[in-house]
Amino acid sequence: MKAIHRIIDTARRAPMRIVLCESEDARVLTAAARATREGVARILLVGDIGKTQRAAEAAHIDLAGMELIDPATSPLTDAFAETWYGMREKKGMTREQAAEEMRAPLGFANMMVRLGHADGSVAGAVNTTADVVRMAIQIIGVQPSFKLVSSFFLMMLCEPFHTMKGGLIFSDCALVVDPDAAQLAQIALAAADSASALLMEPPRVAMLSFSTSGSAKHAAVDKVVQATHLVQAARPELAIDGDVQLDAAIVAEIAQRKVVHSQVEGHANTLIFPNLDAGNIGYKLAERIGGAKAIGPLLQGLNRPANDLSRGCSADDIYYVIGVTCVQAQAAQAKLTGISPLATRP
Repeated sequence: MKAIHRIIDTARRAPMRIVLCESEDARVLTAAARATREGVARILLVGDIGKTQRAAEAAHIDLAGMELIDPATSPLTDAFAETWYGMREKKGMTREQAAEEMRAPLGFANMMVRLGHADGSVAGAVNTTADVVRMAIQIIGVQPSFKLVSSFFLMMLCEPFHTMKGGLIFSDCALVVDPDAAQLAQIALAAADSASALLMEPPRVAMLSFSTSGSAKHAAVDKVVQATHLVQAARPELAIDGDVQLDAAIVAEIAQRKVVHSQVEGHANTLIFPNLDAGNIGYKLAERIGGAKAIGPLLQGLNRPANDLSRGCSADDIYYVIGVTCVQAQAAQAKLTGISPLATRP
């Protein structure tokens, strides 16, 4: 079974409440209708209800089974604004500004997630990445166990010509430009959690470099080595190799020859790039030349799930991100309560 199909099946076993705040976009509505029809998520559409209904009618989309919420008339808006004002008063925000931002669908949707009215958010088909990420960080916040929010791509190798099959986590390919060793370690730890939740197998982490086991001497290599040590100190049980070149990370025969005391043994499923140059180039090479399907960029390290979309995304892309966000929400709930929602559903 393809990695994305496993994710969709897992989402369907315990559908979570996913809020979409770009409800006038036909792609979003198409994906929302599919997710509702197939039982992948419980969809909350935030926006002007009249405009949403007209957009759905124009695109021949049935909104049955979805909840429509207008921040301009919702009884939640005033309380959201007061909460937002309390969070940002010391940074100079006024009550009027807080009210304005909570009447905007993006702000309202994120506050729904923060306060438990929704389990996760998906946006970015219309809003910019900068706005989506900023509001998610400011409103939903960073997990206490992390110091930064980073991104990852779920890369799927499922075509007949792929000699490697299954899913991979690539991180960070979209957000943190030039992480230092401590930040790189944080990215690796968050990506390991993403692998556990979405690949449904133990994470096997490769800290990528142009060096393997000290074959090159450079400050850039030192950073990767230091980050690897920080990850090992934080999670001694985690399988991780670093510094390691890509071929030694994913080809067992090469790992046997080149990697000293390998824990991953050439079977990495989580690839950590040393900077955004390498990560962005790497995922696009895998997508455009290698024929991998790239889902993302997805966010990791937040208190609750919120994911970004490319403004050029398709309805299928949005549907898959809804499924991913649902599984992230399941994992977040299990971590928070100690009880997985999957354990309570047939």
